[in-house]
Amino acid sequence: MAPRPVRRCEIASRGAALDLFDRLKSAAAEAWDAYVDHPFVRRLRDGTLPEAAFRAYLVQDYLFLVQFARAYALAAYKSRTLPEIEAAQAILAAILNETKLHVRLCTQRGIADLATVPEHPATVAYTRFVLDLGAAGDLLDLHVALSPCVIGYAEIGRALAPAAMLGDHPYREWIAEYASEPYQALAVTARRHLDDLAARALTERRFPDLVVSFAAASRLEADFWQMGLDAAGERR
Repeated sequence: MAPRPVRRCEIASRGAALDLFDRLKSAAAEAWDAYVDHPFVRRLRDGTLPEAAFRAYLVQDYLFLVQFARAYALAAYKSRTLPEIEAAQAILAAILNETKLHVRLCTQRGIADLATVPEHPATVAYTRFVLDLGAAGDLLDLHVALSPCVIGYAEIGRALAPAAMLGDHPYREWIAEYASEPYQALAVTARRHLDDLAARALTERRFPDLVVSFAAASRLEADFWQMGLDAAGERR
C-alpha cells in the first residue's frame, strides 16, 4: 500500500504550528544557520563588507537569477493547475524585476555587459543542483530546493533592515529590496504554496529526503556568499 499523504493539519499539529518551511529549517538547522549567519551576511549588516566582495557577489547573483528564472519556468511547466502556474509566474516576474536591481547597482559601480561574464563554479553548482532536482523530481522537490533562496532572502532582508537604516549604510539599497513589503509578501506566498504542495504530496517517509535537499541548497547558498568573500581575499 502506498504511504498516506500527510494532511496540512497534521503537519501543523505535529510541528507545533510550524509550516513546512519551518520544519525544514529546524531539521537542517546547522546548514541553515551557516547560510543566514554567514560572515558575508554579518558584514553586509554592519556595512563592513569589502566592496570587492559585494561586486563579485552582485555580478554572479545576476547570472544566478537568470538560471533561477529558468527554474521557475520549469515549475510552471511541471504544474498541474492554473493556480500553480500563476504561482510560478508571479515569482518568475519578481525575479525578472529583481535583475533590474542588480543592473542598477552594477551600473552605479561601473560594471557593464553582465551577460558576458562567465559563471563562477559556485553559481553553476547551486543553479544546476536546483534545475537537476526539479527536472528529476516533482513540484515539491523543486520548490523545496528553491525555498532557501526565495524565502531565505526575505528573512535576511528583514533581519538586516534595522541596521541599514542607520547612517549612510553602503548596502542600504540592496537590503531595502529584500526587506520591502512586496518581497516579504512574495516570500509569504512561496511559503503557502510550499504547504499546498505538501498537503498533496508529502509523506513522513519522504520528509527526510526533502531535508537533505533543503540542507544541500542552504549549504550552496553559504558557498555563494563565500565566493564573494574569496574574491576579495577574505576568509570566513
